[in-house]
Amino acid sequence: MSDKYTELTARLSSHIGSVRKTIPATTQAFSAMAQAAMAEGALDMKTKEFIALAIGVAMHCEGCIGFHVKKLVAMGATREEVMEVLGVAIYMGGGPSLMYAAEAEEAFEEFSRP
Repeated sequence: MSDKYTELTARLSSHIGSVRKTIPATTQAFSAMAQAAMAEGALDMKTKEFIALAIGVAMHCEGCIGFHVKKLVAMGATREEVMEVLGVAIYMGGGPSLMYAAEAEEAFEEFSRP
């Protein structure tokens, strides 16, 4: 079994670090927005990660899928929960989202391995 998403998130993290050094004001503002959006409130953080995953699938963003599935696995998300989220993403995004839902399942399997 490949480590596609482990390698993808590591590679992107490296390049994101470079982007942060080059345009720090922009990336600091983005990080502040992310922290505010994902902070616990009326919705818990896990629910917000599920929303982010669904949007990542619908927008066809492999990096988003990798980072949000990795976080969800760390938060204890179950396969059943992730699959229900993917069902909503497919419903909202049609056939292309089905293809990226398959990508998200692959990421879940990869990050769930011991």
